[in-house]
Amino acid sequence: SRCASIHKSMANKGQQPPYLHLAELTASQFLDIWKHFDADGNGYIEGKELENFFSQLEIARRGAGVDPSNAAFKEKMKEFMHKFDKNKDGRIEMSELAQILPTEENFLLCFRQFVGSSTEFMTAWRKYDTDRSGFIEANELKGFLSDLLKKANRHYDDQKLQEYTQTILKMFDLNGDGKLGLSEMARLLPVQENFLLKFQGVRLTAEQFNAIFAYYDKDGNGYIDEQELDALLKDLYEKNNKDVDSKSLTGYKQSIMALSDGGKLYRTELEIVLCREPML
Repeated sequence: SRCASIHKSMANKGQQPPYLHLAELTASQFLDIWKHFDADGNGYIEGKELENFFSQLEIARRGAGVDPSNAAFKEKMKEFMHKFDKNKDGRIEMSELAQILPTEENFLLCFRQFVGSSTEFMTAWRKYDTDRSGFIEANELKGFLSDLLKKANRHYDDQKLQEYTQTILKMFDLNGDGKLGLSEMARLLPVQENFLLKFQGVRLTAEQFNAIFAYYDKDGNGYIDEQELDALLKDLYEKNNKDVDSKSLTGYKQSIMALSDGGKLYRTELEIVLCREPML
């Protein structure tokens, strides 16, 4: 009908937030909401986006208009953030949104229970990135999620698994190439566990990486051990004038060593973590 098409064109202009009134969301509806409110696509709902999200949520849940400049609104929003902004950074990330909205079987939280730490995450990554390309392809991702759902004792059928796979691809495949890089996939980790974020400021070009790897792989056998990795990481942080305490460093090191092969960390594994773009 004409009315429906007008409504649709409004939605396309981003005026009509989707699905907030539903009692339960499917994984793909959750994704639509995320994309609608994370307008700049930086992985967070923050600032004006956050205000917009909260006021639309209030309208959907209470059916009444709200005035964002109103003191009562600001107070309510403060309470809301206190409850849901778990890492207290003043913005909402995807896992926090999954707590706020009634997502069906909350598959994102289910994922996080499975990979509670970045070390577990890297171990799982190593298992599924079978060709060591630094990417998990769509078909590998399906296996990854299937294992995860089994671990969490979730019953699902193939169609549901397909939906989860597609949704996660859409969520995290930022450049749309049908595969997920390690840093894209690591966004599924809770922020405090996502040690890859700690390397954002120290990502290397191919030349820099080759030089630093050659420096630490003194005997040229193509891998380094844990001690050498320790020295390499300290070196990287000092060069980039970044402070890192020894506890964090040990954590990062353990996570990276989870990619190693019996204590041997090969060039391709380290490259995935430290290079801006994996070398193809």
